[in-house]
Amino acid sequence: MILDIEAIRWRPGTANHGSKFGTEAKTNNLCFQRTKERIEKMFDKIELSFSPYDTAWVAMVPSLELPQAPCFPQCINWLLDNQVNDGSWGLHNRPSWLVKDAVLCTLACVLALKRWGIGEEQMNKGIQFIMSNFASVTDEKQQTPIGFDIIFPGMIECAQDLNLNLPLRSSDINAMLERRHLELNRNYTAGRKEYLAYVSEGIGKLQDWEMVMKYQRKNGSLFNSPSTTAAALTHFHNAGCLHYLSSLLEKFGNAVPTVHPLDIYINLTMVESLESLGVDRHFRTEIKRVLDETYRFWLQGEEEIFLDLTTCAMAFRLLRLNGYDVSSDPLTQFAEDNQFCNSLKGYLKDISAVLELYRASQITIYPDESVLEKQQFWTSHFLKQELSSGSIHSNRFSENDSSQVEDALKFPYHVNLERLAHRRNINLYNVDNMRILKTSYCSLNIGNEYFQKLAVDDFNICQSMHIEELKHLERWVVEKRLDKLKFARQKQTYCYFSVAATLFSPELSDARMSWAKNAVLTTIVDDFYDLGGSEEELLNLIDLLERWDVEEGKNCCSEQVEIIFSALRSTICEFGDKTLTWQGRNATSHIVETWLNLLQSMFKETKCLRNKSVPTLDEYMENAYASFALGPIIFPAVYFVGPKLSEEVVRDPEFHNLYKLVSTCGRLLNDIQGFKRESKEGKLNSVSLQMTYSDGNMTEVEAIEKIKVVIKSTRRELLRLVLKEEGSIVPRACKDLIWKMSKVLHLFYMNTDGFSSNVEMVKAVSEVVYEPISVNM
Repeated sequence: MILDIEAIRWRPGTANHGSKFGTEAKTNNLCFQRTKERIEKMFDKIELSFSPYDTAWVAMVPSLELPQAPCFPQCINWLLDNQVNDGSWGLHNRPSWLVKDAVLCTLACVLALKRWGIGEEQMNKGIQFIMSNFASVTDEKQQTPIGFDIIFPGMIECAQDLNLNLPLRSSDINAMLERRHLELNRNYTAGRKEYLAYVSEGIGKLQDWEMVMKYQRKNGSLFNSPSTTAAALTHFHNAGCLHYLSSLLEKFGNAVPTVHPLDIYINLTMVESLESLGVDRHFRTEIKRVLDETYRFWLQGEEEIFLDLTTCAMAFRLLRLNGYDVSSDPLTQFAEDNQFCNSLKGYLKDISAVLELYRASQITIYPDESVLEKQQFWTSHFLKQELSSGSIHSNRFSENDSSQVEDALKFPYHVNLERLAHRRNINLYNVDNMRILKTSYCSLNIGNEYFQKLAVDDFNICQSMHIEELKHLERWVVEKRLDKLKFARQKQTYCYFSVAATLFSPELSDARMSWAKNAVLTTIVDDFYDLGGSEEELLNLIDLLERWDVEEGKNCCSEQVEIIFSALRSTICEFGDKTLTWQGRNATSHIVETWLNLLQSMFKETKCLRNKSVPTLDEYMENAYASFALGPIIFPAVYFVGPKLSEEVVRDPEFHNLYKLVSTCGRLLNDIQGFKRESKEGKLNSVSLQMTYSDGNMTEVEAIEKIKVVIKSTRRELLRLVLKEEGSIVPRACKDLIWKMSKVLHLFYMNTDGFSSNVEMVKAVSEVVYEPISVNM
């Protein structure tokens, strides 16, 4: 089924765009600003919930001087003061699928009180809660904390040692202990060894504590886990463990979180959320502060980054994409899947960690970064396997993971158009700020409705501008009589979509209109030189552009030439005049020159076709990258993205190289998708030339695969130059525009010729330009 892209239109009533003025607009703007302010404040303080479970284990640590007394009595007091009305300890607004976690927390707290012979009333209420909800222990619908089958039976044994009366059937206790025994005696791997060290509190006297202490970090902790560290301090007196727990209580008061420190991860998660939702431009100062600090920690070799796989991969990706010079070497330890499996997160099959590794692996900018290529291979294979097996759906906290994995696999970084990605991410965004390790915890910084609300409002505000701009573009096509050119494809909606999906901010309106209008004109000129014009007309158009100051109409050899030249001239003048406002100088001559280079390259291509000459592959590419027609789209638009551009910068070889690289990618992508069609028309391209000069030794498939290798290396070099800071004179905003163009090309030619209407592309255009977002909050 083929849908007509031009049939999709915004209809009154599909969105409440309203007036830019008036009471409603002012109220909306005030709400928007308040939401921004709330998010800004989140960067000032990391909110992390207290953990009754971990606090209980810290409370059980005996004093080194007086073993009959607690080392941290303030934790006992906190437990006494923070029991929930139903007798449990844990999150107050506990969902129904976290009862098992509450039972675990409650038993730990009861043990702590029993250990010091205090709080009998609280203990009795706690035991009553445990007995009333004991069925949750074996309920597979419940979310199971990490290590539950080891830790919970271990605490049952501890209760027996303390003569705590838990009215449980001996058969239930034996069944739990048997599961624990099997869990402890499974095949031993490096990842499992780390896992067993992480859940040491559930192993107790059976644990090899000297082995466990090998995982001690510089801050004195074991895995940044208060419960593991407290258990170690109980069984194996250690000054580092004592210092870690003491510092936590000094920082947080009378209770501890389930993991600390977590600041770097949470800060990076906020940056990632804002970027992925498309609202990061509103928080440039806050984001730069986070990334500067993260980069400083990266250079210092901070354990909080490098001992946590997820944090390390996320830090690498965000830092590199934001222009920081970071090496991929720290990811070498996860270059192969067996290396990942030998880690704690590998043993736990942590999907979010693999997803972060997969995303990081796509930011390859050097030919010798084989570690990232290997990483990309095994992570994509792993994620596909997990998807097909359905195992991702088994985790309550991963209910969105399957959609995120599917999205990441379908749209790699180099084809992921920002506004399409933002829309998908907004719909997938999890406002639930609850996470689970050995117990559940919350952080308002990780997931909250304000991020999503701001993103929805921002998307719809931008879209209201896009609709008006597209209407202007359509009127302009009619005014310039471009719709009268029967040979020309009418693709103004696609042309506008390509820029609205990438340069979406309200202040970039001139850049969008420059891109869109020039894209429409390059499409028409391409059809003119390909099909619609005689040799006389083609040369006449070039002559008119070279002479420039000619009276329209009198020097045109046909109506077609008159329409095209008139549209070219007025558009060039329009944006040439606007460069005076943006740049303080008129860049009309440069825009004219760019257009002239395109027409000359197109004429050379047309002449070659009509003469049936066969160029070498190098000769073909030297002209073909220019005739791909990106010059008149890119070069005028860069004047309107913000930075001042001197004549020297625009004409610097670095700028030309960026343009040549993206044009080469586009040309080769087009050649692959257009090979069969162009072969029938008697046209040569890079695929057919590869086969021609192989003397019949190369098949179509082999030629295409060879070209794909060239595309990949060209794209990698383009990304390297875009991200390069030192020695670069082209402003990052201008380089980003070129990279965005590369993304457009890769998406358009991912499966077919980008200008061939298909269901997915129609849907994409509608989502970016016409359909406002509405989510349940």
